[in-house]
Amino acid sequence: MSLTRGPLRSVLYMPGSNDRALTKAPTLPCDAVILDLEDAVAPDAKDSARALVRTTLDTVGFKGQAVVVRINSLDGPWGQDDLAAFTASPIDALLLPKVESPEQLLKLALAMTKRGYDDRTAIWAMMETPRGILDVATIARGTPRLQCLVMGTNDLAKDLRIAPTADREAFQTSFGLTILAARANDLTVLDGVFTDLNDEAGLMAECQQGKLLGFDGKTLIHPKQIDVANATFRPGKNEIQQAKRMLETWKEALSKGQAVATLDGKMIEQLHVNEAKRLIALHEIIEARGRAG
Repeated sequence: MSLTRGPLRSVLYMPGSNDRALTKAPTLPCDAVILDLEDAVAPDAKDSARALVRTTLDTVGFKGQAVVVRINSLDGPWGQDDLAAFTASPIDALLLPKVESPEQLLKLALAMTKRGYDDRTAIWAMMETPRGILDVATIARGTPRLQCLVMGTNDLAKDLRIAPTADREAFQTSFGLTILAARANDLTVLDGVFTDLNDEAGLMAECQQGKLLGFDGKTLIHPKQIDVANATFRPGKNEIQQAKRMLETWKEALSKGQAVATLDGKMIEQLHVNEAKRLIALHEIIEARGRAG
């Protein structure tokens, strides 16, 4: 994950048709919000939701949060209108659902350029179908605008015909392929949602598993889930202390003309130093942002 994009520990879906939720969104301590025009909006409310999201973006200030709009498929009845609506809106990215080929991303990128979107407006891609997972390596190279891969575990479970379990064992191949593709192309990668709003222990366990697997953060469906995600997907105090000790040891070794160093009996190389610097930079951004967790 490039730190120029900032941390994305907690990414909250907000229904595009819910005026109250959209107004509340900028006050929440999540790192990003996804203003959803796809799954969260009924077909007969698509047009009004689009107008509401656009009005919200034009009148409500989002400070410190990344703002993403999940549009409908460009090949469906609403996607082109979604695309046309936000050319001048203050957003960071468009999230495209059910991405199954790099051609879909290229089509969106070309349409964004043609319509006058800022070059800095990114594309996020939902990875939620078997075909998309199987082609994720080429999807991850689909366009320079691509910034983030987002797991859509609910749709993926349906298509895979699996019943999700607490250990999420049936998702491991899909997770692994997506995370590998993200890391190979310097993309952010986000875990799917946890749907039981009354099971905080389950949410915490799933966040911890996601971090262990290599996800950068988690997508969420309710504000009550934000603090757990923020606290989990950030470097812990011990991690930061160890990273600082590592950099001090490395600096001392370099001053003596040594190419390697040891700390607590373990060898330190440049790759360990780079990771230590990344953790410290991430920690400093989070501290400066002052968000919860």
